[in-house]
Amino acid sequence: MASQWIKARQTKYVAYATTYILIVVAVVVIANVLADRYNKSYDATSNKRYSLSDQTAKIVKGLKQNATITYFNQSTRFRDGRDLLDEYANLSPKVHIAYVDPDKEPEVAREAGIRNLGTAVVQIGDKKEVAKDMTEEGITGAFIRDLKNTTRTVCFVQGSGEHQLDDSDREGLSHFKDLLGKDDYETKSVDLLTKAEVPSECTSLVVAGPTRDYEQPEVDAIKKYVEDGGRALFMLDPPLKLGQEEIADNDALTNLLASWGVTVQKDLILDLNPIGQIAGLGPQVALVTNYATQPIVNDMRGEATGLPLSRSIEIKNTDKTTVEKMFDSSGTSLATNNLSSPKVNVNDPKNTKGPLTLAAAGTYNTGKENSQGRFVVVGSSSWAANRFINFNGNSDLALNTINWLASDEDLISIRPKQQEDRRITMTSAQMNWVVITSQFLLPGIVVIGGIAMWWKRR
Repeated sequence: MASQWIKARQTKYVAYATTYILIVVAVVVIANVLADRYNKSYDATSNKRYSLSDQTAKIVKGLKQNATITYFNQSTRFRDGRDLLDEYANLSPKVHIAYVDPDKEPEVAREAGIRNLGTAVVQIGDKKEVAKDMTEEGITGAFIRDLKNTTRTVCFVQGSGEHQLDDSDREGLSHFKDLLGKDDYETKSVDLLTKAEVPSECTSLVVAGPTRDYEQPEVDAIKKYVEDGGRALFMLDPPLKLGQEEIADNDALTNLLASWGVTVQKDLILDLNPIGQIAGLGPQVALVTNYATQPIVNDMRGEATGLPLSRSIEIKNTDKTTVEKMFDSSGTSLATNNLSSPKVNVNDPKNTKGPLTLAAAGTYNTGKENSQGRFVVVGSSSWAANRFINFNGNSDLALNTINWLASDEDLISIRPKQQEDRRITMTSAQMNWVVITSQFLLPGIVVIGGIAMWWKRR
């Protein structure tokens, strides 16, 4: 009787169903256990907008001691910051997350100086820094301030027609200033005409596209600063002679750079790359997609940068300096020496064919222990101005340059990506075709197909 019951068809079905149910329950339990222990996600956006940047990963994974991120908010709103904070915790076992409700633990919030809900505090060792906002830039900035023990000031030279630091117009540097602030750099303008001496608090010096000649005392001050171990970025435009907007040759300054092994040419780069035209760039904008292995640009592969009104440079090492190329113009570019006319003959045999070096970085041997001068020369300045710094990798290039000059190599990488504008721009003819296709053609095909099927079956 028992053997017949075991062999019965219903018994087999019950056994199969029970086995399947147990398997499904086991899979669900295992999946939940793994999901609870391992927080994994996949970012399907084209620019990985919802993933932490290489810069953040580099800083967090390089921690030498434990770090605690304390999030202050109401208990019912902890989820507002949980997703972002969990990403930091997933980067390193040294990162710990704590949640505090100021209403339930007011003494903890008061000790941390918290005044607003939705605030995060990053503590590494004895140092605590409040995140400026609950974004990756805000929290990573707090990590940076915890890890850096000194104030870093980037000084911008003014007085000879340079791009202005606080100018919010198209040619100003106000956006560059804001980006430096997010990396916890202080900024200030300096006038070397009034006092021919670079202030001692300047971690780095920026010469941003002067249109007039530097006087010899200014050049001597810059020379002394770098050769004593200072750091400087030179962005020098071609000496164009077009109407009232002439750019001086600035021979005293270019002669100083030549003595360090960087010769800036008196030419203008024209980039005939069709990809640049597709991106809406004219031939006066050099499009760069290939980079050397110099630390500033080593992590920028896959990023494009655009340099308007560029000049070429030639580099060599000297007995005191070591100079490395950063990047060249494209193979379809050329350099013309015609700087006094807006019309350029691209077929002129006097033109120099590309690729041509556009930027270089060098070090100066001061002869002192743990003291090395650094300098970067770029044959263009407008790429860092407000109107162009948001073009693809330009902001990364600008910040990476300052990071390298300030010996902050751990900050060199690609920054958090901004939301892409994925809107489709169509002409009126294309819009009409979309309307005809969606409202008439496709519905008409369905109607005709239905009538044909009805007629066939009738």
